[in-house]
Amino acid sequence: MATKATITMDDLLASSEAEVKQLTAGEVITGKVLSVRKHEVLIDLGAQGVGYVPRREVGFSRALKEGDEVTASVVDPELENGYSLLSLRKAAKDRGWEEVAVKLESGEIIEVTPYDANRGGLLVEYEGVRGFLPVSQLSAEHYPRVGGSDKDEILQRLNSLVGQALKVRILDSDRKANKLIFSEKEAIKDGLAERFEKLKVGDVVTGVVTGVVDFGVFVNVEGIEGLVHISEISWERVNNPSDYVKVGQTIEAKIISIDKDRLSLSIKQLTQDPWLDEVEQFKPGSSVEGTVTRITPFGAFVQISPAVEALVHISELGDGNDVDPEKVFTLNERKTFKVLDVDKENRKISLSLADKKKK
Repeated sequence: MATKATITMDDLLASSEAEVKQLTAGEVITGKVLSVRKHEVLIDLGAQGVGYVPRREVGFSRALKEGDEVTASVVDPELENGYSLLSLRKAAKDRGWEEVAVKLESGEIIEVTPYDANRGGLLVEYEGVRGFLPVSQLSAEHYPRVGGSDKDEILQRLNSLVGQALKVRILDSDRKANKLIFSEKEAIKDGLAERFEKLKVGDVVTGVVTGVVDFGVFVNVEGIEGLVHISEISWERVNNPSDYVKVGQTIEAKIISIDKDRLSLSIKQLTQDPWLDEVEQFKPGSSVEGTVTRITPFGAFVQISPAVEALVHISELGDGNDVDPEKVFTLNERKTFKVLDVDKENRKISLSLADKKKK
């Protein structure tokens, strides 16, 4: 006949301790939110007691409510008050780095929302891991093109992207160095390649002005960056591009060349060159009135019609090498000139002073 096993009190305590495994630092556990206060969150860990999470260990923009199931990392198994010190942020960060590795390997496009900005770019948190989106990795739509590299305006433009969802790819990550870099340019490059293939020189495109600088105008053409050089803004002489277009303005332009990742555009080539019409009224030997617009060491430029500028070369001002155009002309003065030559092919008209004295 089998002997009935006797279970002692020591056996019961031993089995109870086995079931309620002691927490260890670094361990990852799950629990339910008991309460959410201003500076702390309490977590129900069941038989393992109650966990205490300081607000700083909750994680960026983490919204919790009672009853939520959470995963936490044990920082200290037993505080003086009997609670366990936990961190939701660390647990999320550990899982986040695993997710980062997967996304980097796959090249998958993800969505992030910047929470802050500095002059170098945007601060981003993804799955509990904080990273950076450099200015250089922003798309043409969001790149802050500003005149003279105005740092305050750059920061202002970047701040406008804080809180805005952006599609990015992970460009680089290093868990040991705590480095995580995002790229918006990489996220859109596949679609851009297809759009580039559909474009050709001569096409007229519509875009939004993203920056006005000394040397021209940057335009976002459906995610592709275009540049209208100052010489292609208008048929007339342009001194300040901002006199012609403003940031945010929608414009039409003609593609004049396609580079590796940028379009060269022209606004002026959408209209007939007025020079070709106006030059017809000027014939060699005729007299014209004009306004001196520039004085240089080799002569003076004269506006003889709205679109036509001509040159009085220094050789037409007198004999010898000691002639000084600045002593002959005054800026913005009007004078009468004689047309010497009209070169339509090279868009040049040569003048001489009508009252030039012959020796």
